[in-house]
Amino acid sequence: MTSPAKKRRAVEEIVKKIKVSERRACRVLEQPRSTQRKKRTEKPDEVQLTEDIIKLAKDYGRYGYRRITALLKKQGWEVNHKRVERIWRKEGLKVPQKQPKRRRLWFNDGSCLRLKPLYKNHVWSYDFVFDRTSDGKVIKMLNVLDEYSRECLSIYVDRKLTSIEVLYKLSELFILYGVPDYIRSDNGSEFIAKELRKWLQSIGVKTAYIEPGSPWENGYIESFNGKLRDELLNGEIFDTILEAKVLTEMWRDHYNKIRPHSSLNFSPPVPEVVLPLLIANA
Repeated sequence: MTSPAKKRRAVEEIVKKIKVSERRACRVLEQPRSTQRKKRTEKPDEVQLTEDIIKLAKDYGRYGYRRITALLKKQGWEVNHKRVERIWRKEGLKVPQKQPKRRRLWFNDGSCLRLKPLYKNHVWSYDFVFDRTSDGKVIKMLNVLDEYSRECLSIYVDRKLTSIEVLYKLSELFILYGVPDYIRSDNGSEFIAKELRKWLQSIGVKTAYIEPGSPWENGYIESFNGKLRDELLNGEIFDTILEAKVLTEMWRDHYNKIRPHSSLNFSPPVPEVVLPLLIANA
């Protein structure tokens, strides 16, 4: 029992069941009597705020109270994370299971284990994620991420993806977003193919391959893959490849434009901007 509210309820139960004085119960539980007797007054918007928190917790089951706070602020609530945490705990809300811990990207002296992104289009990373449709057939997803902005540039979904298809998809992204200085990946056969490496070299993109069996060296994309699986793939059953493409693209749009990122001060990588309608003077 650490919170005053829990101690208050415990004091009331002890006084009622054991028939001791309130003074003695407070002394045993180290509860100030002024705190015990003070009645908490709820704000007028407490009920509505609680309902909104519960709704967001249902919609985004893998979000903790800090990300829920960021979403509430986006909806117009003027609330801090402490108040949201209090209601969160009172309602018994929690994230069901923690993500597995990743190894550190830094030495104890603060030096970097690998190339660190310094600006947009400095370092991209890409990797594959696998899933299955309801008939048991494999789905292959090519995820491409800008490590500096955290923007997911693409989730390319198909039954089979070869090195040539990876090359074509990268060429589309280079035209759309610009050419990065580096692109980071593991040593999968699709990423180390001669045709792909030769093409990347010809347009001035340097490759940064991680050590075999060291996924923590590709931490940005590995973290993204974990969020994709945790927040979408583990909760969806795809009947067709088209359904998988539509739902992953919807999730990517939400990830880029709405989902709060703790590393970006709980802002999305590419927040939507609503521009006012400019009416020209007649």
